[in-house]
Amino acid sequence: MTIDEPLFCGLVQELIEDNPFAIRAVLRILGLSFTDTVPTLAVTCAERPVLRVNLGFLQNHCATEDHVKAVVCHEFLHVLLRHTEDQRELTPARHLAFDAVINAIIHRQFGSPYSSMMDRYYADVPGLLRLLRPMSDFERSHSNARRFDRGRPLPQWVLAWEGLYQGRLVADDLEALAEDLAREASEPGAGRGTGTRIDPFRLDGEPIPDPGAGHLLGNHDELGGIDGELAEALEQAMREMNGEGIWRAPKSRGVGAHPYEALFNAADEPLRRWRRETLAVLRRHLVPDRNSRTRRNAPRDYRIPVLSVSDRRAFLRALWSPYLPEAVWEGTQSRPEGTAQVYLDVSGSMNAEMPLIVGLLAQLSRHIRRPFWAFSDQVVPATIVNGQLKAATSGGTSMTCVIEHVARTRPAAAVVVTDGYIEPLGNKVLQRAAATRLHALVTRDGHPAALARAGIPYTQLGRLPS
Repeated sequence: MTIDEPLFCGLVQELIEDNPFAIRAVLRILGLSFTDTVPTLAVTCAERPVLRVNLGFLQNHCATEDHVKAVVCHEFLHVLLRHTEDQRELTPARHLAFDAVINAIIHRQFGSPYSSMMDRYYADVPGLLRLLRPMSDFERSHSNARRFDRGRPLPQWVLAWEGLYQGRLVADDLEALAEDLAREASEPGAGRGTGTRIDPFRLDGEPIPDPGAGHLLGNHDELGGIDGELAEALEQAMREMNGEGIWRAPKSRGVGAHPYEALFNAADEPLRRWRRETLAVLRRHLVPDRNSRTRRNAPRDYRIPVLSVSDRRAFLRALWSPYLPEAVWEGTQSRPEGTAQVYLDVSGSMNAEMPLIVGLLAQLSRHIRRPFWAFSDQVVPATIVNGQLKAATSGGTSMTCVIEHVARTRPAAAVVVTDGYIEPLGNKVLQRAAATRLHALVTRDGHPAALARAGIPYTQLGRLPS
């Protein structure tokens, strides 16, 4: 396929009309400059911003028109995230994290027609640079085979790789992802080698390459502030876009918007079967609570010297016994409902299940000890109002804060609803909550491996109806 200036201009016009990610506001103000002075594409931060395009790069690495659009969307998201995230020093790890997050967003939004460009461009890159593309079929099958292998647990960077392209990690996780990548890259390489057909997840121990080495798409050189006409266009784009799949709380995005209010809408879909099954799982982990104000009628058998049509043995005994035997009668007795202390992980992206779980918890409100708790890297009270979960969170993920909260409050039972992406937990931490019957409900697309390693019993929820 030949990519020339008229074709590129036509594809930009198509993107303006299609308006993915609300890209129209930015593309309309950009001038176009075709040059080989930039490696790929770059947006200048001048008073009149210009999209500089290396047609030679596009000709060599883009096989379809969708590939060209993917590169344009990558550059747009690169500028957008740099505009909205903290303006900290962009280390090689942060450069890599930015691009990995952006490529994952494009993959989730448009699928393989767009992300196959990254498959081609990053097909043979070593080590951590593989986060810049989705897993290959071989890598995915190897990951699935090792998912519950305690002898060879998956490295943290591989779990992050899966989480990125499945939507469990989003732009809010960028800083933590960069820190993890830097930590992985700094580990000694002794006894390790490059990825092989035997183990594709082995690293060579080399540091993360500098962005100037030519591995990354988009503008990684001009690190000045974004203001003027370009800043206004980006603000307009943020007002138009819904932000789903990019940030966890899109309505509260903005520079320095932490802590933010985690707000998830409850869904109204009539998924009765899924709800019944999930409700049954939760009920199994409730314990009787003498202080519960909610009561239910439970079956209770009792014996009295009056014959019952349901007790044939007593009737037969009455035929030969000189005394009237006691017969079994079935009745009910009012008993307090079981309750549990519930913690909902609001740090991870739990895909379609999150709004449904919120709706289910609202339905189960009488079974939940008050207050209801949400957690990210701290445990905070939460409420469900008109089908919405509201909780002030600060980002990050920590199961340790839940264990410590359980140890302080000492409930008889606690249920943790999470996607399973937690930090390693030591025995000393877990022993603090040994008196509580703790159980985790893991979302269908979640990862229970860390819970299994910690010895925390869990149940993975069923697949959502399509």
